[in-house]
Amino acid sequence: MQAQVEIGFDQLVQLVKRLPQTQWTKLKQEVEMPPVVDQEREDFRNFLLNGPTFSKKQLDTIADTRKKIDEWRTI
Repeated sequence: MQAQVEIGFDQLVQLVKRLPQTQWTKLKQEVEMPPVVDQEREDFRNFLLNGPTFSKKQLDTIADTRKKIDEWRTI
């Protein structure tokens, strides 16, 4: 079970200021750590950004084919 609580920034700052020194140090280290990267998601992102694309000639061929199919359907 999960519970979500909406806390304003000022309230969060006040809560953090009340932490004992050991917890404050732990929190500071955790916040300063770089975010963990989901490698599978990153690989997929790279695949999409570096994947194959259509050339101008291929796009023109597709457009021409669509036009011809539309003309054929209206006959």
